[in-house]
Amino acid sequence: MGIDLTAPIFVISVAAELADMHPQTLRQYDRLGIVRPLRQAGRQRRYSQRDVNILREVQRLSQEGVSLEGIRRILELENQVAALRSRVSELAEELSQMRSTTDGSRVFAAGLAGDVVTLARGQRPRARGQSLVIWRGGQR
Repeated sequence: MGIDLTAPIFVISVAAELADMHPQTLRQYDRLGIVRPLRQAGRQRRYSQRDVNILREVQRLSQEGVSLEGIRRILELENQVAALRSRVSELAEELSQMRSTTDGSRVFAAGLAGDVVTLARGQRPRARGQSLVIWRGGQR
């Protein structure tokens, strides 16, 4: 079992040391929304290993001449890409499961609410809750 990278375990002084930064720099990054540590009771900041990794990336980008607003935008876009990749994986798994449960001749019906319902071969949609519009692999 590995270490949870998202566990908020470091106080600001330790996180600053690990990221080779001054604690005031971490406070500024928090105010700007670049890194958002978890807040404990009493408003004390707690940083995770993931936060420290982000701080190191911020420092690298800053040394390459990227502005703080540019860094914030880069991190935002990286988060969006990660979320989209995760969603694609979920959808691919769902599609794989659907394909494994059908025999290749799927039949769909459009519900009254506009939803799509998969029917077994030879099954007709119920009049209540489903319309009679049926689509079979490109044919109506």
